[in-house]
Amino acid sequence: MNNKSDFYTFKGYQLNDDTRITSSMEDYLEMIYRLLKKQEVVRINELADRLHVKPSSASKMVSNLKYLGLVSFEKYGYIKPTDKGMAIGEYLLYRHDVLNDFLCLINNSEDETEQVEKIEHFLDEKTIRNIEKHIKSISAK
Repeated sequence: MNNKSDFYTFKGYQLNDDTRITSSMEDYLEMIYRLLKKQEVVRINELADRLHVKPSSASKMVSNLKYLGLVSFEKYGYIKPTDKGMAIGEYLLYRHDVLNDFLCLINNSEDETEQVEKIEHFLDEKTIRNIEKHIKSISAK
């Protein structure tokens, strides 16, 4: 992928981007961050409930996040994001909120969570920042 004008399949772009965490990891980090904004601790069962997955699946994903240095977690304990995990979680929630605001604006609706969850993983930070600027310019009029 040296030439920006070359085209690849979606999977091809994913395989060549070794800097990104997976979409599922993003969902978990976003939810951990979201929960910690409202409460002091997060447990596996609560995370699993909020994401509608089995506790064993949540535990496996949290272990993957721990391996990547994004959370600390001991079995049967609390999930605690590292500084890096918190920064990523904060950005992921910001991204979610910007996209939800934008889709609500253009669809004249109150909530676009389902659509946001389907597309948020595919937009880069520059695009999200530009969407936010666009929302602000429309709102200022």
